[in-house]
Amino acid sequence: MGMSRNLLPFLNQYSVRKMIQTNKKIEKIQKRFEDMEVKSFAREVVEFIDDSPSTYHVVKNCSDVLEENGFERLNPKEKWELKKGGRYYLKRSNSTVIAFTLGENINLKKGFKIFGSHTDSPGFRIKPQPEIVTENLIRLNTEVYGGPILSTWFDRPLSIAGRVVVRSNNLFSPKTVGMKIDEPLMTIPNLAIHQNREVNNGVKIDKQTDTLPVIGLINDEFEKENYLLNLILDRTNVKKEDVLDFDLFVYSIEKGTLLGANEEFISAPKLDNLVSVYAGLLGLIEAEDIHDQINVFVGFDNEEIGSATKQGADSNYLLNTLERIVCSLGYGRSEFLQMLSCSFMLSADGAHAAHPAHMEKTDPTSRGKINEGISVKISANQKYTSDGFSIAVLKQIIENTDIKIQPFVNQSNERGGSTIGPISSTHLDIDAIDLGVPMLAMHSVRELCGVYDVFYLKELAKEFFNKN
Repeated sequence: MGMSRNLLPFLNQYSVRKMIQTNKKIEKIQKRFEDMEVKSFAREVVEFIDDSPSTYHVVKNCSDVLEENGFERLNPKEKWELKKGGRYYLKRSNSTVIAFTLGENINLKKGFKIFGSHTDSPGFRIKPQPEIVTENLIRLNTEVYGGPILSTWFDRPLSIAGRVVVRSNNLFSPKTVGMKIDEPLMTIPNLAIHQNREVNNGVKIDKQTDTLPVIGLINDEFEKENYLLNLILDRTNVKKEDVLDFDLFVYSIEKGTLLGANEEFISAPKLDNLVSVYAGLLGLIEAEDIHDQINVFVGFDNEEIGSATKQGADSNYLLNTLERIVCSLGYGRSEFLQMLSCSFMLSADGAHAAHPAHMEKTDPTSRGKINEGISVKISANQKYTSDGFSIAVLKQIIENTDIKIQPFVNQSNERGGSTIGPISSTHLDIDAIDLGVPMLAMHSVRELCGVYDVFYLKELAKEFFNKN
C-alpha cells in the first residue's frame, strides 16, 4: 500500500528538523572540543608564567622549550656553522632570546619573518645592601622597575627571584646561577585605615618608604650586613666567597588561574607580556611549511624601561644577529639588505581592553573587547607601527582561518604606552605591525585577559610563520 501524499510534506519537515538537531549537536560537540583545546593552551600559558618570576627564568624556560623541540644553542663568541633546515637559538644577558628556523632552500625574496615580544614586566628590583631595620622589623630596600600599579603589590605574599653572579675561570665571563624562592617570604603592609583615613579617596604612595617589603624580625642570630647574602647561600649551592653580585627582583607567589563562570579569563601576573612570548615561541615551533624562508622569534628585555639597553629592542642586537645568520649561510651584505627589504615583523605586546567602569577612557569606535580577537594597535603619531599596508598584510594572513582581530586606537585624550614595534622596525627598516591580547588591569601585580585571545595569538604566530 503506498504512502499518503499528505504525509510527505510532514515527513520532509520532520527529516529537516532532525537534520538541524543533529547538526546543532555536532556543533555543540565541536565547540566543546574547541573550548577544551583553547583552555588547555591557556593552562599552558599560566604554567609558563608561574615558572617565570624573572626575565632570567623566562629566557631559561624558553631555552628549555626550544631544546626539547630540537633547537641548537649558538655561542656568539664562536664562528657559526649553520645548516639549511636547521633550528637554532641564542641568548643575550640571559634575559633576551632569539630563536630561528632555516628553510632547506632559502629564497632571498622571502626575507625574514619576525615575531617580536618582550620578556620583562614592571615590579621591584632589590638594591645592594638592602637590609633596613626599623624597630624589630627587617625590610629590604627596593627600586621600582618600570611602571607598576604600586597599590596592587600591598598585603600579598611575595618572594625573591632572579640571578646570582659568581666567580668563574674567566673574570670577564662570570657564571650566573638562577634563584627562585618559591615560598611566602615577605609582604608590603598597608597602613591601617585608622591611621590613614583618606586611603579610599586616593593616597600618594612614596616609592622609597611605602613599598619596602617586610621580610623578618630581628633575633639573636640576626646579621644585618649579611641577611640577604645568607638567604642566597641557604637557597643555592654556591660558596660565600664565590658570590660577586646579584640581580634580584620581588615577585608575587600567588599562582595564575583560569577565572570566570565558564573559565573564559586568565588571571595571572605578567600577562603583559609573557602571553606574547609563549604564543610566539609556540608559533615558531609548530610552523611546518618553511622550506624556503627564515623564521625568527625574539623576546627582548627592558621594554618596560624604554628598551635602550644592550639587550633591548633599541639596540642593534637583532639587526646584527640577522646579518650574522645571512653571512653564515654564505651570503654577503648586499643580500642581507635585500632580505631586509623583503621582511615583515609582528610586534606583539599587551593591549588595553575597555574597562566596564571607565568607558570614557576608551575610544568610542575602536576599543578592545575580551575574547573578541587580537587587538591591532593603531596610532596616528606612530606610537604603534601599524599602518594600512601592514594591516592589509595581516588581514590576508588570517584569511580562511578562525583567527579574529579587532582595531584598537587610544582615546584621543589619553596617552598610550610604548612598545617594541616602532623601535625595532626603525633599526631594521622593515614593514611591521603592532598587535596584542586585550587585557584589563595592565601593569597590576595580576592582570586579566581572555583565553580565546591568547589562543588566537598563538595561531596567528603559527599561520604567519607558515605563509609563503
